[in-house]
Amino acid sequence: MTDTPARLLHLLSLLQTPREWPGGELADRLGVSRRTVRRDIDRLRELGYPVQAARGAEGGYRLVAGKAMPPLVLDDEEAVAIAVGLRAGAGHAVDGVDEASVRALAKLEQVLPSRLRHRVASLQAATMPLTGPWRGDGASVDPHTLTTLASAVTGQERLRFSYVSGDGTRTKRLAEPYRLVSTGRRWYLVAYDVERGDWRTFRVDRVAEPFATGARFAPRELPEANAAEFVRTSMNRLQPVLEVDVTFEAPADFVTARLPSSLGAPQPLDAGRCRLRTTCTDSLEWVALRLALVDCEFTVNGPQAMTSYLHDLGERLTRATAHGPSREE
Repeated sequence: MTDTPARLLHLLSLLQTPREWPGGELADRLGVSRRTVRRDIDRLRELGYPVQAARGAEGGYRLVAGKAMPPLVLDDEEAVAIAVGLRAGAGHAVDGVDEASVRALAKLEQVLPSRLRHRVASLQAATMPLTGPWRGDGASVDPHTLTTLASAVTGQERLRFSYVSGDGTRTKRLAEPYRLVSTGRRWYLVAYDVERGDWRTFRVDRVAEPFATGARFAPRELPEANAAEFVRTSMNRLQPVLEVDVTFEAPADFVTARLPSSLGAPQPLDAGRCRLRTTCTDSLEWVALRLALVDCEFTVNGPQAMTSYLHDLGERLTRATAHGPSREE
């Protein structure tokens, strides 16, 4: 292989597999001498790739963790797998799949060859995610919409899109996108609405046909400390705030792993108990069911309305099983 850039990319692709490569094997794979392999390794190090060399007859080369994340070289199968995974997670606002993941997806899809884009789209269309009460209200988001919004945020380009409000009214919007915010159940776009002259929060699952106009804008000053605070303030204005106080008869890490991150983390009381004090704008019924799904004993210290709801729910569930088949044969 005489094309140096192509050879370096091939070498980098080999080194990014988690193993140690003897110099002779690399030379055979690349069709060059061991001396050329050593020079190419030095070039990769100059570009910031931390290649470690082991001495001795059995020694070889291995790519190790460095101080910064260098560019990755992906083959077709790896690129498709990552794109499908990011699309699936981003489309349903899974906990942990935040704005950074959407930016990564936007970058990846921008450079995917058309043949790979077709494969990603086909896999996405052929699969169906499992939704249910543990996934919130199941509101889904078109991954293309997310990546379009993310690209406009990064490029500071004005956006045009259709938007459906809570009462079903459809409007056309021209906005300057500021940030995407994930609450764990939904995605929100924080943007300055140009035609209304004010900041707005848009639910991304209600956004349709977004496209970047190409018109650049200088970012305005957000009226809150950050985009997450702006979304929280907007939601609090629109919905009543629910103040929750619950004691769990289980360790804090056990409860944290079973609660949505949007409810926050409980504080340990001792080795086997913890307490959650939080505020949210979710419905009382949804929060009550999420507490029950933690699968441990708990006591609701407040609000009283939740105590009453859980009491009535318990009685309904008991009545639902009263006339079922006996457990005894």
